[in-house]
Amino acid sequence: MGSFSMEDFVGEGILKGLLPKLLEEGWDDVPTLKIMRAEDMDAINMTQQQKDALEIRAYLHDRALMQYADRLEASGKGVPELLGLSAANLSSQFGMKRGHIARFTDRSSSCAADSLPASYAGPVGRVTKASRGDSLYTSQHSSLSSRNMQGMNRSPKRINSNNEKALEQSMAEFQIQDGHIFRGIVAAEPADARVCGCVQPPPIVEDVAPHSVIENISVQKLTPEYKLGMERLVKTKTPPMKASELWRDKPAVLLCIRRPGCIMCRAEAYQFYTKKPIFDALGIQLFAVLHEHIESEVKDFWPRYWGGVTLFDQGMGFFKALGGGKLLKDKFLTGFLFNSRALANYKRAKAMGLEQNFKGEGEIKGGLLVVGSGKSGVAYQFIERNFGDWAPVAEVIEICSRLQKQKQGQADSIGTSQESG
Repeated sequence: MGSFSMEDFVGEGILKGLLPKLLEEGWDDVPTLKIMRAEDMDAINMTQQQKDALEIRAYLHDRALMQYADRLEASGKGVPELLGLSAANLSSQFGMKRGHIARFTDRSSSCAADSLPASYAGPVGRVTKASRGDSLYTSQHSSLSSRNMQGMNRSPKRINSNNEKALEQSMAEFQIQDGHIFRGIVAAEPADARVCGCVQPPPIVEDVAPHSVIENISVQKLTPEYKLGMERLVKTKTPPMKASELWRDKPAVLLCIRRPGCIMCRAEAYQFYTKKPIFDALGIQLFAVLHEHIESEVKDFWPRYWGGVTLFDQGMGFFKALGGGKLLKDKFLTGFLFNSRALANYKRAKAMGLEQNFKGEGEIKGGLLVVGSGKSGVAYQFIERNFGDWAPVAEVIEICSRLQKQKQGQADSIGTSQESG
């Protein structure tokens, strides 16, 4: 399983000695390092061996197969040559398991973790009706374009046209496709009756959480956004702050984690944070929200599965907001063991090779909120109806793209009015 720690990502091989140079040039987190282009590598005088090692590790990290990184790097082969090996050679030379070989050789997706198993039926991101009063939702469909890149917030040292093209291509992969059902901003997966109809699934709230409900939630920052060399400086306690401070200047995605030791929660956090360069390009902040502070669990969660800011919501305000004012809860027996959708979610996460534990409270459902800057309100919310449901990445990126374009449009309007005045 890949980690968002730079030290874990580069390992003990040929890239380790390059860490000071990477830090100096601004390549100080894993998602950004993975979009490094040939010109960037040449600029810091990387050898061909180092380039091959970085390509191997980025490829494996996308597929959650980092346990093979050291052995594949030591082979002296590049990714194309390794992909040309037979399954028998991958097994005998590198000890790769059969299921991992299939994931390694699958070139159809840059992140195998994004897909659901075939047993998971039903449309992704089914959307219910939404209240528009406190939302930023706009009905017109918008596609991702080069204007998305105007939200880049990075050091000039690590911006070039190739990186912008790579990000545009990545964003295009998550563009909402024709025929996608997207009727509103309050989304949840379908739910089936359980135990032959004897147990009904918990209902979900169909109205978006008002900004007035979430702006005064008290939160504490447990971790900062990960950067190289920062782990030993992390403070586990900071003064409480109003949640509205988080999105005062920039929109935010808040991933409400049911339990950081849960394999499905870890998988969701991991696959969202791999898209960090896209969210950076759109000017969107990423936060993980916990409703329980167990210090050992926070250390296991960050930065291995999540490299962004981690928040503690002691009053469970965000979790209550997703439930319309009350916590959404489900029992392990009826909500998981007798729920085919939850079991499919578990299989999806299990296939990624993640570790898990059973520490902490695990019955309180989570979800995801996209909040616009200032007082503009909640732009999208996804409710974890079944254990392990993930918000559709394409929908989240689409909403964030609309926010970025809306902000750019407002800036253009202000600029035009000032010129005319």
